[in-house]
Amino acid sequence: VQLQASGGGLVQAGGSLRLSCAASGRSFSSYFTAWFRQAPGKEREFVAAISRGGGRTPYQESVKGRFTISRDISKNTMYLQMNSLKVEDTAVYYCAADGRNFREVPRTTLGYQNWGQGTQVTVSS
Repeated sequence: VQLQASGGGLVQAGGSLRLSCAASGRSFSSYFTAWFRQAPGKEREFVAAISRGGGRTPYQESVKGRFTISRDISKNTMYLQMNSLKVEDTAVYYCAADGRNFREVPRTTLGYQNWGQGTQVTVSS
């Protein structure tokens, strides 16, 4: 599967952005899918994910209540709605997908074999 992330930009603290990740190839319903982010000088970190069936959506603790992950199977697109953005949310955001069989939704980069190119999110104070 090939992934294309978009929707990043510059926003003031407290604002909102919606990221999109469009997939070509197999349906997203065949994959665990996730958003990660990487700030300058830091390791790539887990943000949120959706299980294959869509019933499980774990989040990183710092984004709970502010970010919402979702997907539209008919469009083969995943979204990350980001509200109440903070300066510390500034990073390059990556979407990822993996078709392997996991008991739990992966929350590390090792759990995902397919990656999009990333989209920059900058939150100003």
